[in-house]
Amino acid sequence: MTTITRISFAAAAPAVYRAIAALDASAELEPRMRELVRIRASQINGCAFCIDMHSLAAQAAGEDDRRIFALAAWRESPFFDERERAALALTDALTRLPEGGVEDGIYDAAAEAFGEQELAHLIGVIIAINAWNRVAIGTAMQAGAPA
Repeated sequence: MTTITRISFAAAAPAVYRAIAALDASAELEPRMRELVRIRASQINGCAFCIDMHSLAAQAAGEDDRRIFALAAWRESPFFDERERAALALTDALTRLPEGGVEDGIYDAAAEAFGEQELAHLIGVIIAINAWNRVAIGTAMQAGAPA
């Protein structure tokens, strides 16, 4: 089987790349929470590049390694508080996006934990990381390689 060299998304579509980056930058969320959400969505999507990048960013933001390691099983882990659980449940739901949409209970828990404006920013972070996962997976970016 031959391997086809994939495009550099940033070079091939710089305006689209900048638009995703602008969306990502405009969604304001506490740094550790932002990175937990990014890692979790990347785990669901199977994006090794983004898991690596955002695990390092989470560590740099002061996140505990045990919590990063436990993200794949956050529902069973004792390391996450109710606010984080609400964010992770919404991340799971929006990343998997079931046919019926996000369950009311999941949305309501996130809305209660975050409030309207912060919830909108949380949703923005989830949208942005899912876009980045698709870029990284679609162009076969490798973990540890520069973006």
